[in-house]
Amino acid sequence: MQQVKGHDLTLHILGGGQLGKMLIEAASDWNIRCHVLDPDPDCSCSRLAWQFTCGSFKDYDAVMAFCAEAHYITIEIEHVNTDALRDLKAQGKKVFPDPDMLDIIKDKGKQKSFYAEHGIPTSPFTLYDDADAIRQAVASGTRTLPFVQKSCTAGYDGKGVQVVRTKDDLDKLLPSASLAEELIPFEKELAVIVARSTNGDTKAFPAVEMEFHPTANLVEFLLSPAHINSELEQKAQQLAVRTIEAMNLYGVLAVEMFLTADGDILVNEVAPRPHNSGHHTI
Repeated sequence: MQQVKGHDLTLHILGGGQLGKMLIEAASDWNIRCHVLDPDPDCSCSRLAWQFTCGSFKDYDAVMAFCAEAHYITIEIEHVNTDALRDLKAQGKKVFPDPDMLDIIKDKGKQKSFYAEHGIPTSPFTLYDDADAIRQAVASGTRTLPFVQKSCTAGYDGKGVQVVRTKDDLDKLLPSASLAEELIPFEKELAVIVARSTNGDTKAFPAVEMEFHPTANLVEFLLSPAHINSELEQKAQQLAVRTIEAMNLYGVLAVEMFLTADGDILVNEVAPRPHNSGHHTI
């Protein structure tokens, strides 16, 4: 790949956290100027970005104004204003990831439904409008314990996910629209970072193994390479490539997976941005 010369390219990033900081550091090797929008004036990117704007990446007008002169636009967090991104794309700006697919990814229910519709292996699940619908399903026997409840929206960094093991746990259900999926007795949680260019070329990094904090539900340790055999390694990478191609995304995609005791690999969820399972790849 030919390195970009001079300062002819600018990248506008929605979100200024630690992932954005790492993205800026990588982009600097290509002489790419990074402009960042974040509501926190002291965020990780505020002093590293070529230009920093304090504002909300959830606000339509703020995003439109920030990206008015952008060449390329990307994100370091999913919870951004996709209506603005759609309008910016309609203006001819290069927006990655695609706003329509980002809307699907932002909603765990839509994301899981996408996997089911496209034959991507994932754990069995059911969508519910609210907590009462789940309780009624348990009472009628159509939903059995235990299961994992995941809020369709706003879940992030371990929030919006809980294991429901007993009937007493039904009093603590998340109230909003959510999905309930089988509690998979997995052996390992894996992740593969896969990249795809605009001409369709793909490249996957070796799978990593993630160990989560037992209560915070956040990655505590990352083991690279994952402790799996070559057959499972190939299977994980192929599934990551299959996922990014099905989503027709360009750029990087983190694909989180479950490895079951039977050797099956199931997609759990994806992130179309820099991800904590890929820090070591920068």
